[in-house]
Amino acid sequence: MKVSILQFPGTNCEYDTQHAFESLGAKTEIVWHKSESIPEDTNLLVVAGGFSYGDYLRSGAIAKFSPVMKAVVEYANNGGKILGICNGFQVLTEAGLLPGALKRNEHLHFISKHHNLKVINNDNVFLEKLSKDNIVNIPIAHHDGNYYIDQNSLKDLYANNQILLTYCDKDGNTLNPNGSVDAIAGVCNKEKNIFGLMPHPERAMELLLGSDDGIKMLQGFLSA
Repeated sequence: MKVSILQFPGTNCEYDTQHAFESLGAKTEIVWHKSESIPEDTNLLVVAGGFSYGDYLRSGAIAKFSPVMKAVVEYANNGGKILGICNGFQVLTEAGLLPGALKRNEHLHFISKHHNLKVINNDNVFLEKLSKDNIVNIPIAHHDGNYYIDQNSLKDLYANNQILLTYCDKDGNTLNPNGSVDAIAGVCNKEKNIFGLMPHPERAMELLLGSDDGIKMLQGFLSA
């Protein structure tokens, strides 16, 4: 299993992501944003978290113009699997590879804490190791994590099982930290080969750090 991880100026989670996948037995490679190709042996491409280009203009808005993004779109269109985490999710929405957009948190504050998530759909490689309605404890760290999508497109997400995760409390009741529409924390595309979420599963790999619930989330890709 080969995981390639994109790195933009301002990315700060690429090495956390690398460590997480290597701890699960995957081979990894960091890919600089000026690269014009994705390594041929890539089984999963990860757009890591951070603050690409300092989040100037709008989170992910400048990163979508990086040279590597042309190859990312081609990789996606050929059925390649992509995971966008936090800023990576923002980049994928800005590039049009995932529906919706991320805007400022409802209360305009940066949020950094562990938060519970409910698994809404597990009919995909990302969450296949989990069961529907499972509750996982995954860190969040974002200022622009407020997921927005118009009502007609929201209906499509529900119809196509594209809503993956929602924010909740420990009992599964809705607990929305940032104002996201329907408390959405993660989505996928219709073809279910592109995934995005604001929480950080790569930071939930060891109980020593508060949770190892990220393991099952990432393991799905390794068994695909």
